[in-house]
Amino acid sequence: MNLSVKDAAQLLSVSQKSIYRWVKQDIIPVYKISGNYRFSRGELLDWATSNRKGTVVKDSCDSESAVLPLPNLVEALESGGVFYRIEGLTREEVLATAVTHLRLSDNVDRGYLLEVLRAREELTSTAIGDGIAIPHPRNPVLLNAQRAKVTLCFLDQAVDFYALDGKPVKILLLIIAPNLRSHLHLLSRLGFVLRDPEFLQVLHGEESREKIFAALACAEGKLKA
Repeated sequence: MNLSVKDAAQLLSVSQKSIYRWVKQDIIPVYKISGNYRFSRGELLDWATSNRKGTVVKDSCDSESAVLPLPNLVEALESGGVFYRIEGLTREEVLATAVTHLRLSDNVDRGYLLEVLRAREELTSTAIGDGIAIPHPRNPVLLNAQRAKVTLCFLDQAVDFYALDGKPVKILLLIIAPNLRSHLHLLSRLGFVLRDPEFLQVLHGEESREKIFAALACAEGKLKA
């Protein structure tokens, strides 16, 4: 929460008058600290993109991205990696630790990514049940990522992610994608393979990387079939 009204106006390419009007209407994410309005960059961009206020990020499903080949989960996981014993006692802490492990290009701001992930969790939990969560930004274009990645993290201890089934989360599958098309593609495929009992057994057993990749390839192969 380190942006002033002036900073927020510059970020969204609008007047400060517009920012104050949105604050008065109680439609913009804002905090009042010591009598001054302050904004979170991640929350602000997420809000602006979702509500088409101020700067509108170009739709990533453009003609160029539409012709690019879509990644499969095995490729995305090979790019993102598998990590064990991610530390943290709360949802915010494990997300912060996980972000430090992500294989990101230099042009991706880890601090900003963490803000975006936390803002997404505040809106709606990404926990899908059975101890698994799929943290991801609402708008992947904001990260300027160059490759689609899925990063698998096994937490050192289960953490409350406010899942609908009430179960604490022990497994994170973080999605980072260069465009919305790839993002939705990976989400869809994860939704399929996470219904595969053999793959789930390997995940919950926190098996070796070799077994995880083999089980994932098998589960994704069923989708192709």
